[in-house]
Amino acid sequence: MAGGGDAGAGAGPAPSRRPYLLRAMHEWMGDAGFTPHVIVDAGRAGVEVPTAYIKDGRIVLNVSMNATQRLQLLNHAIEFDARFAGVVHHVRVPIGAVLGIYARETGEGMVFNEGEPEAPPPSDSAAPGSTPPKGELRRAKLTVVK
Repeated sequence: MAGGGDAGAGAGPAPSRRPYLLRAMHEWMGDAGFTPHVIVDAGRAGVEVPTAYIKDGRIVLNVSMNATQRLQLLNHAIEFDARFAGVVHHVRVPIGAVLGIYARETGEGMVFNEGEPEAPPPSDSAAPGSTPPKGELRRAKLTVVK
């Protein structure tokens, strides 16, 4: 049987985990009655936010359903309309510019590595499904945002 096997298995780099983790944390915070906020690197290409609210190159955005209109948590970006000082602004944040998400009420959340690539590059030396050499393993680092 020609062309048999798993379709898509090992085809190209894996998608970034960041949008999936953002959506999961956003849903959990909403279900728990918390207000989700995202921390954004406002200096990244493609970030569209009101510049008056940028502090030290970053902006914190309330992404709760009550604070936004037409909120979309996409694989490549977060987009919504929101009021800033009574004026409606369209906000667009590429996923790579999102540094973290946390609940305003508790500070619980998740911080992403600023240097994390959008999707890990495929390794030429490793076969699909094999584990990387011991020197290439890295532990995940979680930082608490307050």
